[in-house]
Amino acid sequence: MASKSLCFVLLSVLVAYYIYKPLPDNIEEKWKVMLMDATFRSLGHLSTLAEMFGMKHYMDVMMLLTFAEHTEPVSDDNVIVKDTSLINVPVRLYMPKGKSNTLRRAVIFIHGGGWCLGSAAMKPYDLQSKQAAHVLNAIIVSIDYRLAPKFHFPDQFNDVYDVVKFFLQEEVLKKYSVDRNRIAVSGDSAGGNLAAAVAQMLLHDPEVNVKLKIQVLIYPVLQSLDLNTPSYKENANMPLLSKTLMVRFWSEYYTTDRSLFEAMMSNKHIPSQDAHLYKYVNWSTLLPENLKKNHVYTVPDNQNAFFVKKYPGLLDVRASPLLAEDEMLTGLPLTYVITCMYDVLRDDGIMYVSRLRKAGVHVVHEHYDNTFHGIILMNTWPFDISLSHRVVDNYLNWLDANL
Repeated sequence: MASKSLCFVLLSVLVAYYIYKPLPDNIEEKWKVMLMDATFRSLGHLSTLAEMFGMKHYMDVMMLLTFAEHTEPVSDDNVIVKDTSLINVPVRLYMPKGKSNTLRRAVIFIHGGGWCLGSAAMKPYDLQSKQAAHVLNAIIVSIDYRLAPKFHFPDQFNDVYDVVKFFLQEEVLKKYSVDRNRIAVSGDSAGGNLAAAVAQMLLHDPEVNVKLKIQVLIYPVLQSLDLNTPSYKENANMPLLSKTLMVRFWSEYYTTDRSLFEAMMSNKHIPSQDAHLYKYVNWSTLLPENLKKNHVYTVPDNQNAFFVKKYPGLLDVRASPLLAEDEMLTGLPLTYVITCMYDVLRDDGIMYVSRLRKAGVHVVHEHYDNTFHGIILMNTWPFDISLSHRVVDNYLNWLDANL
């Protein structure tokens, strides 16, 4: 009996040790965050082992989370939910019930997941889209684009761009009773990347006559040139999105060749001959002083042009919207950007805010100094965090007032 009790105590200590993770003092509901992080880390370890033994690709195992969160398109008293496709790309549509005396607003939403994971049908996204459709009395188009490692850049961008461009046609807007002057594109993380890239491309597409009114970028990933920004260094091991995982997402977006991942981890994937592009992602000039701290800015010194030649997407503005020239930013729609203090992507969002404002774009920047990447997904049991609901409520209230 005593030995069983001792084993139980030891096992409990080991589990507690695995779950416990030191977190900044101002993070709310720490134990929920630790449990969530431990669950996600466990899936990452399982993915690593499966890949190591040749059983499954890392991202195929990580997709278990997407499958576990899958929900069928279930309508409720307020919103009709339907899975369909637009121009051969799967989408989930959310349409308010009842008649409207005026044309409705529309939000085209792009889910996150590092271009490798995620789905419009995941419960957190499904709940938020239902909420958005009801609160805004708007049509929500949530896009299920193709994912890596089966598909690489620019397939993900092309899927999203094709859907947005198709939806903006006058006859399609008429079909869904959408006001052509009240349309937004929104996305979180990699979805924010795609939303930003789509907004830039639409602005200069002569075939598009209907313009976006708003772009919403929720902790977006915006550049792969410099993966040693202060936020990448400070938040390398913060919950949900570590630097290692983010770099893995980036490399998988381009290729399954692990050598690119290794080069990106050491920040030696961009050759010195392309150093002129670093002015667009120079955090020493684009970040506020309080975020620079004691970090020293250096342009990576690398003579190897192999990766850029083999994977030109590394320098493509559709993959890294922060590489856009100033002229490409002028005229972009009203922009709402969310950033989080404990997020490797924090500086990407803040640098884009700085560049957009310099280009004359009206930007509303909502910075949360007490949370981490992926917070809007923490809205379901057992990781239901109150801050997640506040962030989404703030975002939807702002959209309601401005769209």
